[in-house]
Amino acid sequence: MKFNLKKEMFSEKEFILAENGAMKAVAFRYSTGIEGLRIENTKGNIVILPFLGQNVWDINFAGRSLKMKTTLKEPAPAKVLLDTYGGFLYHCGVGNVGAPDSTHPHHGEINIMQYNSAYLACGEDENGRYMAVGGVLEYNVSFIRHYQFRPECRLYENDSVLKMHIELENMKNAAMEYAYLCHINFIPIDGAKLVYNAKMQTVHRGIPDSFTDEQKANLAGYMDKLEADQSVGDTVGAPGQFYAPEICSTMIYDGDKGYTMQVVEGEGACYVCHPTKELPYGIRWISRTTDEDAMGMVLPATCEHLGYDYAKANGQMKYLAGKETLKFDFEAGWIAPEKVEEIKAKINK
Repeated sequence: MKFNLKKEMFSEKEFILAENGAMKAVAFRYSTGIEGLRIENTKGNIVILPFLGQNVWDINFAGRSLKMKTTLKEPAPAKVLLDTYGGFLYHCGVGNVGAPDSTHPHHGEINIMQYNSAYLACGEDENGRYMAVGGVLEYNVSFIRHYQFRPECRLYENDSVLKMHIELENMKNAAMEYAYLCHINFIPIDGAKLVYNAKMQTVHRGIPDSFTDEQKANLAGYMDKLEADQSVGDTVGAPGQFYAPEICSTMIYDGDKGYTMQVVEGEGACYVCHPTKELPYGIRWISRTTDEDAMGMVLPATCEHLGYDYAKANGQMKYLAGKETLKFDFEAGWIAPEKVEEIKAKINK
C-alpha cells in the first residue's frame, strides 16, 4: 500500500499516519517548520525529512542515537547545506558533490531542495514487513540539466539497517554529466574498531590558515602518521589522534562491494555496504571538535569530494545518456555481533 504525502498532514502535534505489524509511521513538524516522518520498528526508529532532500535526520538503534553530534538540534530551512547540517544521511549531487565554487553549491543542489512529491509505502516481502519512504525531485534548468532524482529508504520490522534504492533519470535527449555522494554521518564511539575492505587511503592535507602553529603541527603530524600507516586511525579515540576540525581521505575498496564497520566489541557495529561499480570512491570524513563529533567512516561516491573542477580535470565526472536511468542500492545502519562476524569473513576473503 502506498500513501502520497502532503505537507498539510504534518503539524506540531504528532500523528500516527500508518501502521504495519509492529511498525508505525509518525508524522510531525519541527519547530523550524520542517516536516518529519518517524518510522518505528521493534529495534528502534529513524526520522526522514520527506520534503527537505529526503534526508535521514536521525537514527536510533542499539539504545543510542547513531548520528553525528552538532550544535543544530533540528533541521531548518536552508539556502546552503551547512544551514541544516546535523543529520545522519544526506543525498549529495548532481552537479557537484564536494567543495563549492562559483557555479556549484557545497555538496551539490539536491541535499536542500524541496521534493515535488513524497510517499510512504507499507508492504511485506520475503524479508518481512517493511515501511519505505521515497519521492521525486525534478530539476529542470534550461541549457543545464533536466533530471529526476528518486530515492527510497526502506526499513524492515525487525531490522536496524536502512535499505537505500537510488534512481537518477536524465530527462533530456542529450547526455548529462552527473555526480553523487551519500554523506553518512555516524557518531564516533571511542574504543570501537574500524573494519573495512579498502586497499588504499589517500589523506587530503587541508589545514586551516586560522590555526595556531601548535594546532597546525598537531594536525600535520597526525596526517603524516596516517599516510605512513592507515591502521593508526582504526581504533576510534586512540591516543594521539587529531581530527580538529576534520581529516578527509579517499578510500579505494577491494571487490564489487565496499564493507565498512565501526565495531563495538560484543555489541555490534555501525555498518555501510555500497556497490563499488556505481560508487567507486569511499570518502572518509572524521571531525572531532568540542562542538561537532562525526564519524563519516565512508561516504560512498562517484568521485572525490574536492569540487567540480577537480573531478572534471581528473576524469571523475560520470555521464548518463539521453533518457537513461541509473539505478543502484546500498545499506547503512546497525548490525548485531553475528552479522559483524559474517561481514568480517567476507572482508577476509
